[in-house]
Amino acid sequence: MIRLGTRRSALATAQATMVAEALRGHGHEVELVLITTTGDVNRAPLEQIGGTGVFVSALRDALVANEIDIAVHSLKDLPTAPLEALTVAGIPPREDPRDVLVARDGMTLGELPTGAVIGTGAPRRQAQLEALGLGLELTGIRGNVDSRIAMVADGKVDAVVLARAGLARLGRLDEVTETIDPIQVLPAPGQGALAIECRADDEAVITAVAVLDDPATRAAVQAERQLLATLEAGCTAPVGALAEVVEGDDGPELWLRAALGGDNGVRRLSAYGPVDDPAGLGRSLANELLERL
Repeated sequence: MIRLGTRRSALATAQATMVAEALRGHGHEVELVLITTTGDVNRAPLEQIGGTGVFVSALRDALVANEIDIAVHSLKDLPTAPLEALTVAGIPPREDPRDVLVARDGMTLGELPTGAVIGTGAPRRQAQLEALGLGLELTGIRGNVDSRIAMVADGKVDAVVLARAGLARLGRLDEVTETIDPIQVLPAPGQGALAIECRADDEAVITAVAVLDDPATRAAVQAERQLLATLEAGCTAPVGALAEVVEGDDGPELWLRAALGGDNGVRRLSAYGPVDDPAGLGRSLANELLERL
């Protein structure tokens, strides 16, 4: 029996159930273990309660304590600094990583009037939306998908920005009024991807999970997360990144785009690199961003 740890939210349990079903499809018995994290119970802004790791620390503690065998994380919530006792044994194929708008009256970003209020607690989204110069008012919000979308229905905000992947996994894409082009707003590093973490010495579980790993997704998120780590920025920092495996002149290569918010607006850069050195690509693009600050 594989004990699979997950947060209690609807999205987290939906993601965990997807992984559990995939493992069952390979002949394993799986039991879900629900765990409450700091980020689930503390509604203060993430940067006030620690930001990086607030949604994963309790799950990782349970892994180390041998209370669960694997933990399923939204990869964008996972700190870039590794824990020696743990390993990410599987990164399944990524869901669409883009952000989406859920707005009143079915409007898009371009259709929202000047002064319209958009709810998002992510500095990354706030910086990039402000850089569009649409005259929108941004306000910080937190909460699960239901509570955020309810703010639009209740008239508290005109729109909210969410990760498309979460709505897809919850079967709620019909509420999306616009999928936002990464040219406008780049997603968070790792957005749309899942990380299946386990103890580094648990060879049986590592073998069981490895069949779910998608090499293209792993390469892409490694580039994005190395960029984030090189910038020494956490999950609440105004950093957007998106890597994709594309066909180059000499075969597959990795294309990485990045956006970094700062006092002087948002700086964007992109670069190509070999698929087999995603960390090198992320590191070099991060250094280029820093040089141009």
